[in-house]
Amino acid sequence: MSPKAKNPTGASRTASVTRKTKETDIQIRIDLDGSGQYSVSTGIPFFDHMLESFARHGLFDLEIAAKGDIAVDLHHTVEDVGISLGQAFREALGSAAGIRRFGACVLPMAESKVEVAVDVSNRPYLVCRLALENDRIGDFDASLSEDFMHAFSQSAGLDLHIEKRYGKSPHHVVEAAFKGVARALRDAVAMDPREIGLPTVKGAL
Repeated sequence: MSPKAKNPTGASRTASVTRKTKETDIQIRIDLDGSGQYSVSTGIPFFDHMLESFARHGLFDLEIAAKGDIAVDLHHTVEDVGISLGQAFREALGSAAGIRRFGACVLPMAESKVEVAVDVSNRPYLVCRLALENDRIGDFDASLSEDFMHAFSQSAGLDLHIEKRYGKSPHHVVEAAFKGVARALRDAVAMDPREIGLPTVKGAL
């Protein structure tokens, strides 16, 4: 069993989400206070690798089982996983009492470097600047990474900023983005021992 962060509400920060449409069938479970264990299957190998990296570097225990019409296009599966993961993430946060709220990460990977900043504000916004020299990573369309980040940030209520500072390999840039988002969120949702309530003057997140 992984150690659990002290939560002022005493609630477990876990959630399960099921989403089924004519295009996708997705089940997700997340534990924000995990140890980075994962079981991921979307039928898209590179996307699985990114989600596994997200879990491992965020120290989130994550289970994702997704089936989609990938013979038609990968977009529906990638976007719907983003929607579902965001919903699970937001549900697991509960009231968000006691969290640090803000997180940031500068993550290098080989010749690439990506900067990430996040505010767990429940006021979703995405700035994603990952200009790539080409969009192919094997059979994966790397431009779908932005579609995933948009869906995830909107459903999770995140003000999320991702920017490539430099980098040539689309694999390295996209992987640095996923790991950077995970590391920033790991800090943002961590429990702050000095925070006795919500980290806002508005009274709600």
